[in-house]
Amino acid sequence: MSYKITVLPGDGIGQEIMVQALRFLKVVAEKFDVSFQLEEKQIGGTSYDLFGNPLTEDTLESCYASDAVLLGAVGGYKWESLEHHLKPEAALLKLRKSLDLYANIRPARVYKSFLEASSLKNEILDGTDFVVLRELTGGIYFGQPRGYDKNEGYNTMRYSRPEVERIARQAFEIAKTRGKRVTSVDKANVLEVSQFWREVGKEVHKDYPEIELNHMYVDNTAMQIVRNPRQFDVMLTSNLFGDILSDIAGMITGSLGMLPSASIGEKYALYEPVHGSAPDIAGQNKANPIAMIASVAMMFEYSFQMSHAAKLIDEAIERTLKKGLRTVDIQQQGMKLVSTVEMTDAIINQFEEVANEQAVGMFLL
Repeated sequence: MSYKITVLPGDGIGQEIMVQALRFLKVVAEKFDVSFQLEEKQIGGTSYDLFGNPLTEDTLESCYASDAVLLGAVGGYKWESLEHHLKPEAALLKLRKSLDLYANIRPARVYKSFLEASSLKNEILDGTDFVVLRELTGGIYFGQPRGYDKNEGYNTMRYSRPEVERIARQAFEIAKTRGKRVTSVDKANVLEVSQFWREVGKEVHKDYPEIELNHMYVDNTAMQIVRNPRQFDVMLTSNLFGDILSDIAGMITGSLGMLPSASIGEKYALYEPVHGSAPDIAGQNKANPIAMIASVAMMFEYSFQMSHAAKLIDEAIERTLKKGLRTVDIQQQGMKLVSTVEMTDAIINQFEEVANEQAVGMFLL
């Protein structure tokens, strides 16, 4: 089997962690006898420096022609003064919209060997494993009218029925493979758009009677994530609320440097770590590659339907952390500080070990 992947390293540490992700991808490909055609393109500030545009048509065309898109990170101090439509982050919004990547999947799972890294108590965190499903192409980030002048600023939070129906359906489909529970997050007590969101969600739920559905206000949800995160299975949220809640979920797991994400549409899919470009450590071999590698795992699961490969990658990360290896962002007392390359080397070694164990086990059966 062969797949085409558009590779978008982006800015800052995005370029470093992408190199490591591709090293890892090669190892997994050899183990599972698949091949990848990789086409590297520019995005974000790097693209602006080269072409005066953070997202060129050439890059978009490559993404359209691919089975999956792998993205590092965009942004940095040097581009902060650019006009809004020229900033690196504008490229990311345009890419999501152009590919119609309406469903952003962000897992929030606490590795047992990483419990001490969070500011929350172990007994609260242990067993936490939920998914934040964020609607990605609608809501207040894209609603019109929008703008500002010296007297006021304004944005529009707007959702159509098809937009809510498809993200709700995605939530119920994911829940079928997990704990069969969906928590829909809104602010229906004060926002008409949230009232609409809630009602459409209830209608879609009729097609999934085996799934438990409950509703929760966004402010209460933020509190509940840090109070009792184990209560959640699949969290269904709008664009703005999902943006905020997924970062809260990221911090309870110890570090944004640990979190992968998948952005899924009807035709296209993009995989990227949740963290930013971290220009302060770029080029120093300090960046944490785990979120990028875990994003590769999500690519195997969602785009290539190779869930077994995804599970092996996840197990390799768990074993590496259990050995006490830490990059600077997740450094803990008594643990061994390693570089970006060293962390990747260790995960590759653990992946090969667990894959060989699985192969021997199947042979014995």
